[in-house]
Amino acid sequence: MFASMLCWGSWANMRKLTAGYPFSLFYWDYVIGIVVGSLLWGFTLGSIYGGPAAFVANLHSTDTQHVVYALIGGIIFNVANLLLVAAIDVAGMAVAFPVGIGLALIVGTLLNYFVNPAGSPLLIFGGVALVAVAIILDALAYKRREASGSVSTRGVVLSIVSGVLMGTFYPFVAKSTLGEHALGPYAVAFIFAIGVALCSLPLNGFLMKKSLTGEPATSFGQYAKAKGSWHVWGVIGGVIWCTGAVASFVASKANAVGPAVSYALGQGATMISAIWGVFVWREFATAPAASRRLIPWMFLFFVAGLGAIAIAPLFGGR
Repeated sequence: MFASMLCWGSWANMRKLTAGYPFSLFYWDYVIGIVVGSLLWGFTLGSIYGGPAAFVANLHSTDTQHVVYALIGGIIFNVANLLLVAAIDVAGMAVAFPVGIGLALIVGTLLNYFVNPAGSPLLIFGGVALVAVAIILDALAYKRREASGSVSTRGVVLSIVSGVLMGTFYPFVAKSTLGEHALGPYAVAFIFAIGVALCSLPLNGFLMKKSLTGEPATSFGQYAKAKGSWHVWGVIGGVIWCTGAVASFVASKANAVGPAVSYALGQGATMISAIWGVFVWREFATAPAASRRLIPWMFLFFVAGLGAIAIAPLFGGR
């Protein structure tokens, strides 16, 4: 669960290393990285013990229904992810993260708990509430740093749609791992990655021409001429995200954990990205005092919520 949170909160650092590279082009490398990452973990950790649960054997033994659930999860995530990035570009982190990720945290945890209840509901939802407060404080800190009171209506709408979709993809993943002929976590990651790639072909292809953020149209010719290092960082970003997804899927299959806890803790990635922003990228180095004062409180609520969610599997069963 912690590996998932760290990876999901860290992959965007690769985007920081590709300044000048249009996001619609970066996204192709990111998707390639997700597929490569799913194969990497499938043929290593997913195959280490062999037998019917091994990566390739599991793919052969599953049925169409479970594959479709995993594909749908990947497609929904991809749409949500693209909309969230667009919302950040249009409205800024101060709007996109509390609305998008906060809504995803609440919707996703509720749905996942109903799909496969595991752990103490009091600790799970109490922890979710504390993390939600931390996300709001994070947003307020960014807003005060920017010293701008204007809010983009389009950005809010994009954030809401992204949040609802981001909160609904994981239950499909959970369903794909339940019942007879179910997918294991490594096979799920691969099918999920294929869903992301299939969705990206029409959707990101369209966004190359008609950006939601006002970004100039891009072409595959530009992609081919981009710096080699940009492609490398993009692929690494996808591998990092996929590593987090694999960790989350493995955790959700643990008998004591369940998908609600795994997903909720994974969404703490917002605070991991905030840690990168505060301590590595120094985003608040020149921020006003009113903004910097919120940072310690943000981390306090985050750690408290994280702790509650992390110990939830120890109290209460299915």
